Amino acid sequence: MDLLSKIGSYDFLVEPFHCDFSNHIFLGHLGNHLLNAADFHSNERGYGMDYLNTVHKTWVLSRFVMELDEMPLAYDRITVDTWVENVMKFFTSRNYAIRDKSGKRYGYGRSIWAMIDTDTRQPVDILAERDGLITKYIETDEPCPIEPFKRVKLSKAAECRRIVETRYSDVDVNGHINSVKYIEHILDLWGLDFYRTNRLQRFDIAYVAESHCGDRLHLFVEEVAEGEFCVQVMKQTPESDAGQKADAELKEVCRCKIKFVAK
Repeated sequence: MDLLSKIGSYDFLVEPFHCDFSNHIFLGHLGNHLLNAADFHSNERGYGMDYLNTVHKTWVLSRFVMELDEMPLAYDRITVDTWVENVMKFFTSRNYAIRDKSGKRYGYGRSIWAMIDTDTRQPVDILAERDGLITKYIETDEPCPIEPFKRVKLSKAAECRRIVETRYSDVDVNGHINSVKYIEHILDLWGLDFYRTNRLQRFDIAYVAESHCGDRLHLFVEEVAEGEFCVQVMKQTPESDAGQKADAELKEVCRCKIKFVAK
């Protein structure tokens, strides 16, 4: 079988209804474009969801970083370049570059993915799938000039700022709460007045466990430096007295670190 290029490039239109009050794309929608590019890239090369679903396996996102110098505007036509940087037994790292047709860079992304068995929900050996086909697409020469995922630590001073009831539109094709939905819920912790004077520069998120429709998400926030916040998302299941019990019932779902800069 002839191999395709190691780097895939995918074009997207920034639709106006995917933009916020400032006419810039919502980070969640931009994140979806990156994840769609990853899906297109892996499917075209034979180790994506189209194949994996036939053998009861799937990709799940473990960590995701976006760092942006500028957010695309409504009607901008952007290109997402994506490539696999490294593959290990249970994890693979994938990078992204976001640009326009003239070559201007909006920013970059990094992600780490695991492959799991959809019946057992347990990790499986990526290198054993299709005789390690993914290793033929490792690209190490293309730069991704942003730092890898930063470790997130919250102290006991973190406060629960919001509780989210998960519903139908939060759930994705894997049957759990969509990874980008967490990003949207987290960014809703700040209001319009804050976003009028601040721009999101970097967003790091680590996914720890799955949550499902009906779970109640508790969002804990701690400001660790000027413009820098750590957020921890904890879940309560419907069985835990409709989410009314003590914090001891909470289980971690994800945690993230966010950096804002003044506009």
